[in-house]
Amino acid sequence: MVTRFGSREICDVTFKALTNNQKVGNKTFKAGQPVFIIDTATTSNMEQASTTVYAQGGKGYNRLIAWEGEKTLTFTVTDALMSPLGLAVLTGAGLSEDADIKHIHVTYDVAIDNEGNGKITVEQLAAELGLPKDSTIEVCNDTALKPYATILDGNGAVVGWANDIQLSGTNSETLDNIIEVESEKPLTVKSVLSKNKTIKLDFYVRMTTGATEITVAPDDFGGYFYVEADTLYRNQDGKDMAATITFPKVKIQSGFTLTMAANGDPSTFDFVMDAFPAYTYFDQTKKVVCDITIVSGANKDTGVKKHSDPVDHGKK
Repeated sequence: MVTRFGSREICDVTFKALTNNQKVGNKTFKAGQPVFIIDTATTSNMEQASTTVYAQGGKGYNRLIAWEGEKTLTFTVTDALMSPLGLAVLTGAGLSEDADIKHIHVTYDVAIDNEGNGKITVEQLAAELGLPKDSTIEVCNDTALKPYATILDGNGAVVGWANDIQLSGTNSETLDNIIEVESEKPLTVKSVLSKNKTIKLDFYVRMTTGATEITVAPDDFGGYFYVEADTLYRNQDGKDMAATITFPKVKIQSGFTLTMAANGDPSTFDFVMDAFPAYTYFDQTKKVVCDITIVSGANKDTGVKKHSDPVDHGKK
């Protein structure tokens, strides 16, 4: 007897490298190696579409014969959270981390006294960047990354520009044009044009650790992956049974929308995948676009998909 199932559970989706030396960001993967896992999805759906054309004729111009073709299968996963690696998988972007140099743009409101001086402590700057209070923050102070400021009124509106900004503090002993801001060593701001005013200082921070840079080039697009989606199907006895949906070859669509808003529901991220015919790991005899394997719990249940055994798990 074939067991019937209901579906009301999300999928955990694993993206695996399709070929050896597949590159994602700055990392290289072997064929079959997991690249990225979505375990915070909100929805996932699989949609198949096809085109049907008909031979029609006779009285009433009835449909006589049907031809079906142009079959497509699309798998879409909506993730509640995004990671740098997820964006790299989605867009084909470069991913820079570890010891690579990154420059972070910072704006901060600074009160300038009647002598034209102001300061930013490491605690203030660390809170702005989301770093620990005991960090050493490297502020850029060279010509190419020259600091600027706008002068604000009491309501925070721009009323002028200060082009005479000078930054000072503890200079780095190993790097040129870098001011190291840390405990009891604040960043000092000098501006004669901004006496007794508040300015919004515009400057850059140099980082080599604790930051990841995602770079989308004009020729970067989502890649091809082997995808396995694990979910649960519930049978009529109320028991949840494991199920795996396998897509042996998908191409991730590179289009995406990243919404940033201060109200409403939080932004979600859609991974839309086009499925292509290919071999699964466990059946090299026939190309498929999708394979669904369900654990029914009954040895003789004909609803369980049984594969051939090309990997030769023979008895010892």
